[in-house]
Amino acid sequence: MRISTSSGLEPAAIPHLFIRPMDSVAEIDLVATYYRDAPDYWLLVEGVLPGRGKAERFFTDGPPGCDPAQSYRLGLFLEGRLSGLAELSFGFPEPQDAYLGLMVLGPWAQGAGYGRRFLAHVEGLARERGAAQTFLAVVEANARGRAFWEREGFKPTGVSGKMQFGQCHHRLHRLVKPL
Repeated sequence: MRISTSSGLEPAAIPHLFIRPMDSVAEIDLVATYYRDAPDYWLLVEGVLPGRGKAERFFTDGPPGCDPAQSYRLGLFLEGRLSGLAELSFGFPEPQDAYLGLMVLGPWAQGAGYGRRFLAHVEGLARERGAAQTFLAVVEANARGRAFWEREGFKPTGVSGKMQFGQCHHRLHRLVKPL
């Protein structure tokens, strides 16, 4: 298989990698299984194992003022197994901006360049929609995640704040990358 989307973007072929939109009705159980198999991020950020409600919210959560129906909910599949998820919204913090609210890979998919390919795909979708830059927020406790984002060209905006996620309190830092 190759990386493919309805947008027509097709980065270099990788026989066992496929990226596609997720179906909010038919694939909640698939997302719930992914969260069960790859709970590390949620344990770090929320301090609890993700359940079915977290899987349901993957299809509806988004930044303030963004229309979830206009967002991309993507799955990265390796050899047919859901191995990563991404949510890309539009209109935050400013109307012309893209916002990457979530991008996670299962532990079995990390360290092999799939995150970079997934991000390139997401950035292509943002460019197609006319976004000039993509924002995201990284949890301070997620040093490995922040290192990834910075390697991929994201820079601090100077905007930081504290938030509670589940049972945990975190400092968040907003990053931006020009497209």
